[in-house]
Amino acid sequence: MALLVALGGCDDGPQAPPAEIRPVRVISVEGRAGGEIVALTGTIQAETEVNLSFRIDGRIIERSVNVGDRVTAGQVVARLNRDNEENNLRAARAALVAANARVVEARNNYSRQRQLLQSGFTTRVRYDEATQVLQAAQSAADSAKAQLNIAENRLGYTDLIADSSGTVTARGAEPGEVVAPGRMILQIAQDGGRDAVFGVPAGIKDRAPENPLIEVSLTSDPSIRAQGRVREVAPRADPVTGTFAVRVGLSDPPTGLRLGSTVSGRMQIGGADGFAIPASAMTRLDGQPAVWIVDPAAQTVSLRRVEVARFDPAGVVVSSGLVAGDIVVTAGVQALRPGQKVRLLGAAS
Repeated sequence: MALLVALGGCDDGPQAPPAEIRPVRVISVEGRAGGEIVALTGTIQAETEVNLSFRIDGRIIERSVNVGDRVTAGQVVARLNRDNEENNLRAARAALVAANARVVEARNNYSRQRQLLQSGFTTRVRYDEATQVLQAAQSAADSAKAQLNIAENRLGYTDLIADSSGTVTARGAEPGEVVAPGRMILQIAQDGGRDAVFGVPAGIKDRAPENPLIEVSLTSDPSIRAQGRVREVAPRADPVTGTFAVRVGLSDPPTGLRLGSTVSGRMQIGGADGFAIPASAMTRLDGQPAVWIVDPAAQTVSLRRVEVARFDPAGVVVSSGLVAGDIVVTAGVQALRPGQKVRLLGAAS
């Protein structure tokens, strides 16, 4: 009995304390493209804008459309005074009739001289003269016919006709004005493609990747957006702003991206793929950057070395050492040790 009591007293020795389970905050990392996101403001413009102008001078008597109106291909949008051109057309027609009459007269004379020459009742000289007169009359008739065609064309030029469908974006003359050939009367934004036009600084233009994908959204309503690629880059900087005009061709733009709308364009430049984590997750392992990784099955932590691509204001971009889905400790890293049990307070991406 004394032995049993002594043995029983041995079981009452001090017990080892249970392992401490430390609460930590974590995130689940997801891969993202590295680099810098550049945002610029621009406007929506038509891919093709044409200036309509008269081919001849004259006084405008009618303009049937105004800024903002829709026009269709073949529609007459303005007219010049036709009086002078109609008079020129009548004169050209009369000249052609007279020229044709001289051709008939010269041809009859030529036929008589040829018959007389065959019979021996005229000389070769008079026959040659009749031949020359006929050729000159035919040439004069051809010239009169050409002048008639020119007069008809000039009369047609008094009507300004839209060669494609689109929207009027500007006007350059009013009814009653006398205009010269080639002066812009109306500017038409043709239907079809739409461009987002931005003024890009030289530093961004030089660092931009080849054929980048640009995301364009309406400034007043960011939910209205489209994507596009650079279609044209101005070779010369604007003398006032020092920026280069870059036109981004939009793919299937929504109707909300109207002409003249202010838009924001976002483009990613530079950098490599990596993972973004908070700066509070960083620690050291043998003097190198490292992070604590949580084993979700065992609920323990281990230290893993990583390579830092760069430090951003929002955190750290890790280029290697992490894979998508890793659970990284973001708070309490200074009090951890390898293999320690942890309790997750919250996980976020």
